[in-house]
Amino acid sequence: MLITLRDVPAEADIVSHQLLIRGGFIRRLTGGIYAYMPLLWKVLKKITLIVEEELARKGCLQTLLPQLQPSEIWEKSGRWKSYTEGEGIMFSLKDRQGKELGLGPTHEEVITQIISQSIHSYKQLPINIFQIQTKFRDEIRPRFGLMRSREFIMKDAYSFHANEDDLQSTYSEMKNAYQNIFTKCGLDFVCVDADSGAIGGAASQEFMVTAESGEDLILISSDSKYGANQEKAISIIEEGKELENNKPSIIKTPNQQTIEELCNYNDFHPSQIIKVLVYIATCDDNKKHPVLASIRGDQEINEIKLSNEISKKLNQNVLEIKVISNEDIKKQGISKIPFGFIGPDLSDNLLSEAKEWEKKFIRLSDFSVIDIKSFICGNNIKDEHKIFYNWDLINTDNFTCDIRKAKAGDRCIHDKNQKLKECRGIEIGHIFQLGTKYSKSLDAKFTNEKGVLEPFWMGCYGIGISRLAQAAVEQNHDDLGIIWPASIAPFEVIIIIANINNNKQKLLAEEIYQKLLSNRVDVLIDDRDERAGIKFKDADLIGIPWRIVAGREANSGLVELHHRKTKVTELLDLRSVFKKISEELNTGKL
Repeated sequence: MLITLRDVPAEADIVSHQLLIRGGFIRRLTGGIYAYMPLLWKVLKKITLIVEEELARKGCLQTLLPQLQPSEIWEKSGRWKSYTEGEGIMFSLKDRQGKELGLGPTHEEVITQIISQSIHSYKQLPINIFQIQTKFRDEIRPRFGLMRSREFIMKDAYSFHANEDDLQSTYSEMKNAYQNIFTKCGLDFVCVDADSGAIGGAASQEFMVTAESGEDLILISSDSKYGANQEKAISIIEEGKELENNKPSIIKTPNQQTIEELCNYNDFHPSQIIKVLVYIATCDDNKKHPVLASIRGDQEINEIKLSNEISKKLNQNVLEIKVISNEDIKKQGISKIPFGFIGPDLSDNLLSEAKEWEKKFIRLSDFSVIDIKSFICGNNIKDEHKIFYNWDLINTDNFTCDIRKAKAGDRCIHDKNQKLKECRGIEIGHIFQLGTKYSKSLDAKFTNEKGVLEPFWMGCYGIGISRLAQAAVEQNHDDLGIIWPASIAPFEVIIIIANINNNKQKLLAEEIYQKLLSNRVDVLIDDRDERAGIKFKDADLIGIPWRIVAGREANSGLVELHHRKTKVTELLDLRSVFKKISEELNTGKL
């Protein structure tokens, strides 16, 4: 079934989404929900086979876990509310007995409970179990086709260990397996340090397909030895412009609320100023914690890093973090905070009348402000700033950490002579060292060598199978259509009969078709009663690597062999055609 479209679909924003719809690979049912048509299903099965073979080599065991998951195990891990309330991504429902269930967006809780009931001794460890399963996420804004859909196919694996060293060993093996998988899928990819997000854990890395349409911003060193997504990236900050030491004083700064205004009116440099932002962090316990975050004036705060530091400080997850507005202040019934003139020593007393907030600020300062010997900051009074101040004169107890947003042009941490450059990427895989996060919360334990019960050490490893397919298209296309890597193409060869009414052409095409089939080449024959030009356009659109055309030279036993990627077309006899395809596809003799 080959049904293609000439016009670009209105709902498709990026090229890969457009081409998958135009090529008849997917059909939209409703927002974020797609049918995988026969051509795409072949692609997905080939990706799946590559994944299964590589994981089998690493000793992974395949299973299939339930999509319906009881709320109790998610409540034990502390994730039920964050996944089902507010902007949570889990589809939840109740059965006829009134029990709450969720459609699995991920399976950490499920596999942890199952393993805790099955594995009891260190002698049974390590174990690494994976599945390829349909997952569900109630995306706030599903878009870009299979890139951000509400139903998708994913490979997720979970490893269990007796100690951290064994976890790190398996993590390294799985990283290697992922590199092999994506290489075999014909993708140009990078591995970068990443934030663990809602999954949690001590360390994680993402595998990204580089593409201009990618949603993630990646920072990479010039030598490619360091890479991280912007949420996680760290860098060496350039030295700021030193402010001379002078007598500390208060200066009037009317209507100078922004860093730019303050610098323009007073000839300051942004790096001489300590910028203070006020946030509200909502946590697992539903408490709202006011946060004072200080950073050098020429830098920006990374809100993911900020959330992680607050989580560490409070020992609970931050569900939401946002900058406080005047409207928020009014709702709390407290005195107006002097935005634009705030210093690191803003008084906790301002919060005494707060209705829903905690009464004390969490105070965090970025490393960028530590060594500034003399600086400018807000005086906590409208239209006033302090100048020539230092930390000894600021009466506050700040926790110092990395909450700065690294950016292109910053120096790299592993080599000061290297500078970070940015590119965009599409996440296709993510690996995590979970540690004991889930085993502790779900009381999943084993008996160690000393006969003592302790929680499992865990790892988690995901690949977006359906997302990978579209990412391959985003990276491999031209103005004519898709250019599939041969290893995951729906077919390796397409044979076109130029004139379906020409018997010689039909017989020659059928001979080639049977020969390729018998040698296990995945081949499609286009014998539609359509003009040759239409068939050529469709072949280019669906992106099959090799095209054989039985046309005018069929009487002489010659055919056209066209390579989709290089666009080279040759007129060859059958023996030469089979030899070329055999060499390219590594199929053996034809």
